[in-house]
Amino acid sequence: MNFINPKTDYAFKKIFGSSESQDILKSFLNALIYEGKSIIKKLEIIDPNLPPRVQGLKDTYLDVRAFLNNDTIAIIEMQVLNVQSFDQRVLFNAAKTYSCQLQKGEGYRMLKPVIALTITDFEMFPNSENVISRFVYKEETTNLIYTKNDMKLIFVELPKFKRELAELETLADKWIYFMKYARSLNEVPETMNIVPEIHQAFVIANQVNLTREELEDMERREMFIYDQEGAILLGREEGREEGMREKAIAIVQELLPRLDDETISQITGISIEEVRSLRSSN
Repeated sequence: MNFINPKTDYAFKKIFGSSESQDILKSFLNALIYEGKSIIKKLEIIDPNLPPRVQGLKDTYLDVRAFLNNDTIAIIEMQVLNVQSFDQRVLFNAAKTYSCQLQKGEGYRMLKPVIALTITDFEMFPNSENVISRFVYKEETTNLIYTKNDMKLIFVELPKFKRELAELETLADKWIYFMKYARSLNEVPETMNIVPEIHQAFVIANQVNLTREELEDMERREMFIYDQEGAILLGREEGREEGMREKAIAIVQELLPRLDDETISQITGISIEEVRSLRSSN
């Protein structure tokens, strides 16, 4: 068997956001939000598009959005690329989901809690070893929780998950393993197959059950992601080189009153012509 990559947005939505995915999503959210407890008994998957209510604000496209039976709205996003200001985008989406609930004339008491669950294929918090991180509003010194935790941000960082198949213990372990490794598997591991919802997720992810058009779309999406990832890495490398150049020029400026142009060029790596140009401009 060959499985599609659940980390791409198309596949993620097909597995967790389709009409046949309610039980899958319920198990997934119970595992990652409620530590495996059966808090969510039922849910309703809704259109993930969050149109703007205020002129000038941009539309927001989420991967999956659902109303939970415990009076909570869950928004779920899978992010492969570590793009600029992604942390702010997560907060923006959560705040927008929270604020756009009210219709004209409704009071604030009608607002429902929002949980933003974000799965990343990169490290969001390099100074923390936690695979799952949970953020709520608290008072800085006493940790007093603000209101009813009306907005909660939960992050799952896939690169930090190091458990092997034989080491999977919790439902969260199994779902995270599915997210990270399903694409590389050629059969459903027995320890995961015994969970009906994970079994069904593998059925949906099995390439045999997809049309040629769906497979081509997903392959193009994967290639696009790899291209974007390469472009981001190249940009950061060039940015580092530019940063080093700026530092070298700053050193040149300090050395100009003390040393000759040739010596400064040898020390800093800046061409002698540019050193002379800098000296003349000073």
